[in-house]
Amino acid sequence: MTNPNTSIYIHIPFCKHRCAYCDFNTYAGQEDSIPAYVQALINEIEFVGQRAEQMNIHTVFFGGGTPSLLSAPQFDSILQALRSAFTFTPDAEVSIEANPGTISPEKLKTIREAGINRISFGVQSANTEELRMLERIHDFFTVIEAVSTARKAGFDNLNLDLIYGLPEQTPASWQTTLQRTIDLHPEHISAYALTLEHGTPFGRWSSKGLLPLPDPDLAAEMYEYAEEFLESKGYVHYEISNWAKATAENRTQNAESNSSFLIPHSSFVCRHNLQYWHSLPYLAFGAGAHGYANGYRYSNALRIKTYIERLIHPSSFIIHPFPLSPATVNQHKQSLKDDMSEYMLNNLRLTNAGVAESDFRLRFGRGLLDVYPKEIEELVNNGLLEIKTTEVLKTSVVYRLTKRGRLLGNQVFLRFV
Repeated sequence: MTNPNTSIYIHIPFCKHRCAYCDFNTYAGQEDSIPAYVQALINEIEFVGQRAEQMNIHTVFFGGGTPSLLSAPQFDSILQALRSAFTFTPDAEVSIEANPGTISPEKLKTIREAGINRISFGVQSANTEELRMLERIHDFFTVIEAVSTARKAGFDNLNLDLIYGLPEQTPASWQTTLQRTIDLHPEHISAYALTLEHGTPFGRWSSKGLLPLPDPDLAAEMYEYAEEFLESKGYVHYEISNWAKATAENRTQNAESNSSFLIPHSSFVCRHNLQYWHSLPYLAFGAGAHGYANGYRYSNALRIKTYIERLIHPSSFIIHPFPLSPATVNQHKQSLKDDMSEYMLNNLRLTNAGVAESDFRLRFGRGLLDVYPKEIEELVNNGLLEIKTTEVLKTSVVYRLTKRGRLLGNQVFLRFV
């Protein structure tokens, strides 16, 4: 399957404070390296861009870490390098993750003018004690102020990130967080269950009995409540952990088609993340960034210092095929089996769209039931997958997770690994 549009992920690994639950490639106390890091990013962008064939970039995502620690001129210089190296579509979605405690009116105004048009604020909770336990540097009053400031700066596409299933979190506390989040009228909401990752302070504390283990049954109840509550407030549950506000156009189209399987790009879905979930190509820049393009899955050096050194003083005798760069430390040339497996894992996360038989055949030249007959049959019989047809997809059968399947998603995904 060919697609003219490509996405770009840029990793900013700097944080003021590394939260106790965080397992991302982030570092606190290294802000002095930001100028050199930005120059290394620009070098990597130029290096990869020189080897790229003509491609249209329709989404860019600055993730972290805390990208909002960068100054507006630094964002501007990175975006200028991207626009010099690649062609942007006129309606490109350019997102930034931001900690509510690290933004100012002037910074938001200038990054909006630079071309960033979507913000994802890491809210996590509206409860003061829960934020303190998570070691966040903001409170919910800061969130309210950040949202208000972003609106005044011209941002009309905001995402608020939440976490549920926290140790000792109550259903009432979670419901309050959802209500207070809705009161801010975000266009998009992401809600993730807390996972206790090995090597994090949360992971160590829980293994020693110093932190209560989250209750998985209670977390499931919280997830189900979020599904019902957010739907009642006009949000479309389009991916396991993501909800987008339905526009008037969406509601009209879905009513006419009697279907909510497909959500057009005119709505507030995160188009960048859809690139991942549709198993489409994306370039990656920055320390520890992972990419998928030209048949390669690849990742960069993790450490900030190592990343900078590789881009400031690259090894000239090494040949790097597109999209690899001097920062690349891991690469894997995908097989057809790899691509089919990852397609299933990613696309099944889309709760409405699911996996369409016609799309699978178009992309891989084989029928879905030719490749995964036993897996599909077992999952349907166990009530984890359902078979649907729609007016939108008249010629194709669609397989998607049932409500029970969404709660037991990992059990489903394991069938295709």
